[in-house]
Amino acid sequence: MASDPLNKFRIVCATRQTAEQFSVATALGRSLALFPYPFVELRLFPSNSTGLPALYNIALREAEEDPAILVFIHDDVHLIDFFWPNHIYEGLRAFDVVGLAGNRRRTAGQPAWRFLDDRLTRDERENLSGIVAHGVQWPPQYVSYYGPPYQAVKLLDGLLLACASKTLLVNGIEFDERFAFHFYDLDFCRQAERKGLRLGTCSVSAMHESDGRFGTPAWRAGYAEYLKKWQS
Repeated sequence: MASDPLNKFRIVCATRQTAEQFSVATALGRSLALFPYPFVELRLFPSNSTGLPALYNIALREAEEDPAILVFIHDDVHLIDFFWPNHIYEGLRAFDVVGLAGNRRRTAGQPAWRFLDDRLTRDERENLSGIVAHGVQWPPQYVSYYGPPYQAVKLLDGLLLACASKTLLVNGIEFDERFAFHFYDLDFCRQAERKGLRLGTCSVSAMHESDGRFGTPAWRAGYAEYLKKWQS
């Protein structure tokens, strides 16, 4: 990678583990230990119990003086792609914000990128984009092929969101801290769309240890707050 600031990657991650435990006890930490790339930095929030949006906003404000491609990612994601920085960078040539999976449309009251309602009715595959493996070790338990990547979408899964820091700062976009965990990604995507930014999926190979916590009381409370804000 070149020395241009926009070719510098900064991983932004929060974990309940300590900084020392992160590299051995989390999927992301173990992955990053394999990739000693000089153009990749880590902004870690260890021993964390704070909502992700507040921490992501700290990293975003820090980038005002030190720009980079910010990769907001959960600690239970295995990066199993030697070329993940290149694949994110290629995605950002076509889009302003990229992720691993998303939906090409958004419907009224939609509670997640791949579900249409709070009964968790799945959208048709023709509307989805991206590929994500699921499991805790290789080979994974299964691979979800949602649809071909490098598609323009309206909603992205928050397990990984990447964009140039300047893109968000120039457009005045931050993560809404009323959403501690659930729905911050949908809200972020709608903010980006309102500002005219292009969202899309890219082809980073990754394995997620979780399939989400849909339907829990905390999730339903977040859904109510999301509908209150956006009215749809």
